[in-house]
Amino acid sequence: MPSLMQKINTLISANLHALVDSALEANSVKVMDEYIRQAERNLDALEDAAATVGGTVKTLKRKYEEFAAAAEKLDRDIDTLLVRGKSDLASAAQAELNQKQQLAQEYYEQWQGQEQEYRRMLDSKLKLEAKLTTIRQEREHLKALMELVEAKQTTTKAVKSLNDLAGVGDEDVQKLGDQIRARLDREDAKLEMASTNMQEQIDEAIGTSEIELQLEERRQRLGLGDSASGSTGSSTSSTSGSSGA
Repeated sequence: MPSLMQKINTLISANLHALVDSALEANSVKVMDEYIRQAERNLDALEDAAATVGGTVKTLKRKYEEFAAAAEKLDRDIDTLLVRGKSDLASAAQAELNQKQQLAQEYYEQWQGQEQEYRRMLDSKLKLEAKLTTIRQEREHLKALMELVEAKQTTTKAVKSLNDLAGVGDEDVQKLGDQIRARLDREDAKLEMASTNMQEQIDEAIGTSEIELQLEERRQRLGLGDSASGSTGSSTSSTSGSSGA
Protein backbone atom coordinates (compact mmCIF):
# COMPACT_ATOMS: atom_id res chain seq x y z
CA MET A 1 0.00 0.00 0.00
CA PRO A 2 1.51 3.38 -0.99
CA SER A 3 2.66 5.58 1.86
CA LEU A 4 1.23 9.03 2.43
CA MET A 5 4.30 10.75 1.00
CA GLN A 6 4.19 8.51 -2.08
CA LYS A 7 0.58 9.55 -2.66
CA ILE A 8 1.49 13.20 -2.13
CA ASN A 9 4.41 12.99 -4.55
CA THR A 10 2.20 11.30 -7.14
CA LEU A 11 -0.32 14.12 -6.87
CA ILE A 12 2.42 16.76 -7.07
CA SER A 13 3.98 15.15 -10.15
CA ALA A 14 0.64 14.77 -11.94
CA ASN A 15 0.87 16.12 -15.50
CA LEU A 16 -1.48 19.08 -15.72
CA HIS A 17 -1.61 18.91 -19.51
CA ALA A 18 -2.64 15.25 -19.35
CA LEU A 19 -5.41 16.06 -16.88
CA VAL A 20 -6.76 18.77 -19.15
CA ASP A 21 -6.52 16.52 -22.22
CA SER A 22 -8.37 13.74 -20.39
CA ALA A 23 -11.12 16.15 -19.44
CA LEU A 24 -11.40 17.40 -23.02
CA GLU A 25 -11.52 13.88 -24.40
CA ALA A 26 -14.32 12.94 -22.01
CA ASN A 27 -15.96 16.34 -22.54
CA SER A 28 -16.25 16.49 -18.74
CA VAL A 29 -14.34 17.98 -15.81
CA LYS A 30 -14.95 14.89 -13.66
CA VAL A 31 -11.33 13.76 -13.93
CA MET A 32 -10.24 17.11 -12.52
CA ASP A 33 -12.86 16.88 -9.78
CA GLU A 34 -11.45 13.50 -8.75
CA TYR A 35 -7.93 14.95 -8.57
CA ILE A 36 -9.23 17.77 -6.39
CA ARG A 37 -10.94 15.33 -4.00
CA GLN A 38 -7.81 13.20 -3.67
CA ALA A 39 -5.59 16.22 -3.15
CA GLU A 40 -7.85 17.61 -0.43
CA ARG A 41 -7.98 14.28 1.43
CA ASN A 42 -4.23 13.80 1.30
CA LEU A 43 -3.56 17.41 2.29
CA ASP A 44 -5.54 16.88 5.49
CA ALA A 45 -3.58 13.70 6.23
CA LEU A 46 -0.28 15.45 5.48
CA GLU A 47 -1.10 18.30 7.85
CA ASP A 48 -1.76 15.82 10.67
CA ALA A 49 1.44 13.90 9.94
CA ALA A 50 3.50 17.09 9.72
CA ALA A 51 2.17 18.23 13.09
CA THR A 52 3.26 14.92 14.63
CA VAL A 53 6.74 15.07 13.10
CA GLY A 54 7.07 18.72 14.10
CA GLY A 55 6.34 17.77 17.72
CA THR A 56 8.94 15.02 17.54
CA VAL A 57 11.51 17.50 16.23
CA LYS A 58 10.94 19.78 19.23
CA THR A 59 11.19 16.85 21.66
CA LEU A 60 14.43 15.53 20.17
CA LYS A 61 15.99 18.99 20.13
CA ARG A 62 15.07 19.54 23.78
CA LYS A 63 16.52 16.14 24.76
CA TYR A 64 19.73 16.87 22.86
CA GLU A 65 20.12 20.24 24.56
CA GLU A 66 19.47 18.70 28.00
CA PHE A 67 22.12 15.98 27.59
CA ALA A 68 24.58 18.36 25.92
CA ALA A 69 24.24 20.82 28.83
CA ALA A 70 24.65 18.01 31.39
CA ALA A 71 27.74 16.75 29.55
CA GLU A 72 29.23 20.24 29.51
CA LYS A 73 28.76 20.57 33.29
CA LEU A 74 30.26 17.14 33.91
CA ASP A 75 33.25 18.06 31.76
CA ARG A 76 33.96 21.05 34.01
CA ASP A 77 33.39 18.99 37.17
CA ILE A 78 35.93 16.38 36.08
CA ASP A 79 38.63 19.04 35.75
CA THR A 80 37.79 20.30 39.24
CA LEU A 81 37.94 16.77 40.71
CA LEU A 82 41.30 16.08 39.11
CA VAL A 83 42.71 19.37 40.41
CA ARG A 84 41.56 18.37 43.90
CA GLY A 85 43.17 14.95 43.56
CA LYS A 86 39.89 12.99 43.63
CA SER A 87 40.76 10.55 40.87
CA ASP A 88 38.14 7.93 41.79
CA LEU A 89 35.32 10.45 41.54
CA ALA A 90 36.82 11.87 38.38
CA SER A 91 36.92 8.38 36.83
CA ALA A 92 33.26 7.77 37.66
CA ALA A 93 32.31 11.18 36.32
CA GLN A 94 34.26 10.54 33.12
CA ALA A 95 32.31 7.33 32.54
CA GLU A 96 29.06 9.21 33.05
CA LEU A 97 30.27 11.97 30.74
CA ASN A 98 30.98 9.45 27.98
CA GLN A 99 27.48 8.08 28.32
CA LYS A 100 25.82 11.49 28.22
CA GLN A 101 27.89 12.57 25.23
CA GLN A 102 26.85 9.42 23.40
CA LEU A 103 23.18 10.03 24.17
CA ALA A 104 23.50 13.67 23.16
CA GLN A 105 25.02 12.61 19.83
CA GLU A 106 22.22 10.11 19.22
CA TYR A 107 19.54 12.68 19.99
CA TYR A 108 21.32 15.19 17.75
CA GLU A 109 21.36 12.81 14.79
CA GLN A 110 17.70 11.88 15.31
CA TRP A 111 16.76 15.55 15.63
CA GLN A 112 18.55 16.46 12.39
CA GLY A 113 16.95 13.53 10.53
CA GLN A 114 13.45 14.40 11.69
CA GLU A 115 14.06 18.08 10.98
CA GLN A 116 14.84 17.25 7.35
CA GLU A 117 11.73 15.08 7.09
CA TYR A 118 9.63 17.86 8.59
CA ARG A 119 10.99 20.35 6.05
CA ARG A 120 10.23 17.93 3.20
CA MET A 121 6.67 17.50 4.44
CA LEU A 122 6.11 21.25 4.67
CA ASP A 123 7.61 21.71 1.23
CA SER A 124 5.34 19.01 -0.21
CA LYS A 125 2.35 20.62 1.47
CA LEU A 126 3.08 23.97 -0.18
CA LYS A 127 3.62 22.35 -3.58
CA LEU A 128 0.40 20.35 -3.42
CA GLU A 129 -1.57 23.38 -2.26
CA ALA A 130 -0.20 25.37 -5.19
CA LYS A 131 -1.07 22.62 -7.66
CA LEU A 132 -4.53 22.22 -6.17
CA THR A 133 -5.16 25.95 -6.60
CA THR A 134 -4.07 25.72 -10.23
CA ILE A 135 -6.32 22.73 -10.93
CA ARG A 136 -9.31 24.49 -9.39
CA GLN A 137 -8.72 27.56 -11.52
CA GLU A 138 -8.13 25.62 -14.72
CA ARG A 139 -11.24 23.53 -14.10
CA GLU A 140 -13.33 26.67 -14.44
CA HIS A 141 -11.39 27.84 -17.50
CA LEU A 142 -11.73 24.43 -19.13
CA LYS A 143 -15.43 24.31 -18.41
CA ALA A 144 -15.80 27.69 -20.12
CA LEU A 145 -13.79 26.39 -23.09
CA MET A 146 -16.02 23.35 -23.44
CA GLU A 147 -19.12 25.51 -23.35
CA LEU A 148 -17.64 27.85 -25.93
CA VAL A 149 -16.77 25.02 -28.31
CA GLU A 150 -20.21 23.50 -27.92
CA ALA A 151 -22.00 26.83 -28.35
CA LYS A 152 -20.17 27.96 -31.46
CA GLN A 153 -19.97 24.52 -33.09
CA THR A 154 -17.26 25.79 -35.43
CA THR A 155 -15.94 22.30 -36.06
CA THR A 156 -17.40 18.84 -36.41
CA LYS A 157 -14.17 17.34 -35.16
CA ALA A 158 -14.10 16.46 -31.47
CA VAL A 159 -11.50 18.39 -29.48
CA LYS A 160 -9.54 15.75 -27.56
CA SER A 161 -6.46 17.64 -26.38
CA LEU A 162 -4.95 21.09 -26.14
CA ASN A 163 -2.83 20.26 -29.17
CA ASP A 164 -5.98 19.68 -31.21
CA LEU A 165 -7.03 23.25 -30.52
CA ALA A 166 -4.37 24.42 -32.97
CA GLY A 167 -6.52 23.04 -35.77
CA VAL A 168 -9.76 24.61 -34.60
CA GLY A 169 -10.80 27.53 -36.76
CA ASP A 170 -12.49 29.65 -34.12
CA GLU A 171 -10.13 32.37 -32.86
CA ASP A 172 -11.71 32.62 -29.39
CA VAL A 173 -11.38 28.88 -28.83
CA GLN A 174 -7.73 28.89 -29.88
CA LYS A 175 -6.99 31.91 -27.70
CA LEU A 176 -8.56 30.36 -24.60
CA GLY A 177 -6.74 27.09 -25.24
CA ASP A 178 -3.41 28.92 -25.60
CA GLN A 179 -4.04 30.73 -22.32
CA ILE A 180 -4.68 27.44 -20.51
CA ARG A 181 -1.51 25.95 -22.00
CA ALA A 182 0.59 28.97 -20.98
CA ARG A 183 -0.69 28.87 -17.39
CA LEU A 184 0.01 25.15 -17.08
CA ASP A 185 3.56 25.64 -18.39
CA ARG A 186 4.13 28.47 -15.92
CA GLU A 187 2.92 26.37 -12.98
CA ASP A 188 5.18 23.47 -14.02
CA ALA A 189 8.14 25.85 -14.11
CA LYS A 190 7.30 27.30 -10.68
CA LEU A 191 7.08 23.79 -9.20
CA GLU A 192 10.46 22.85 -10.67
CA MET A 193 12.05 26.00 -9.22
CA ALA A 194 10.54 25.31 -5.79
CA SER A 195 11.96 21.78 -5.78
CA THR A 196 15.44 23.06 -6.68
CA ASN A 197 15.38 25.79 -4.00
CA MET A 198 14.24 23.38 -1.29
CA GLN A 199 17.03 20.90 -2.06
CA GLU A 200 19.61 23.69 -2.02
CA GLN A 201 18.37 24.84 1.40
CA ILE A 202 18.63 21.33 2.82
CA ASP A 203 22.12 20.83 1.38
CA GLU A 204 23.24 24.19 2.77
CA ALA A 205 21.86 23.44 6.23
CA ILE A 206 23.55 20.04 6.35
CA GLY A 207 26.84 21.47 5.09
CA THR A 208 26.79 24.25 7.69
CA SER A 209 26.24 21.76 10.52
CA GLU A 210 29.20 19.66 9.41
CA ILE A 211 31.46 22.70 9.18
CA GLU A 212 30.45 23.88 12.67
CA LEU A 213 31.23 20.45 14.13
CA GLN A 214 34.63 20.41 12.42
CA LEU A 215 35.49 23.89 13.72
CA GLU A 216 34.49 22.97 17.28
CA GLU A 217 36.69 19.87 17.15
CA ARG A 218 39.57 22.04 15.97
CA ARG A 219 38.97 24.58 18.78
CA GLN A 220 39.02 21.77 21.35
CA ARG A 221 42.30 20.43 19.97
CA LEU A 222 43.85 23.89 20.08
CA GLY A 223 42.51 24.63 23.55
CA LEU A 224 40.24 27.37 22.23
CA GLY A 225 36.95 25.86 23.40
CA ASP A 226 36.10 28.86 25.62
CA SER A 227 36.24 31.23 22.60
CA ALA A 228 33.08 29.71 21.12
CA SER A 229 30.02 31.81 21.92
CA GLY A 230 26.31 31.09 21.95
CA SER A 231 24.30 28.17 23.24
CA THR A 232 24.56 26.36 19.92
CA GLY A 233 28.33 26.45 19.97
CA SER A 234 28.47 25.09 23.52
CA SER A 235 26.06 22.29 22.79
CA THR A 236 27.85 21.27 19.64
CA SER A 237 31.20 21.34 21.42
CA SER A 238 29.89 18.89 24.06
CA THR A 239 28.59 16.60 21.40
CA SER A 240 31.80 16.72 19.42
CA GLY A 241 33.76 15.93 22.54
CA SER A 242 32.49 12.35 22.42
CA SER A 243 34.97 11.60 19.65
CA GLY A 244 37.88 12.72 21.77
CA ALA A 245 36.73 11.23 25.09
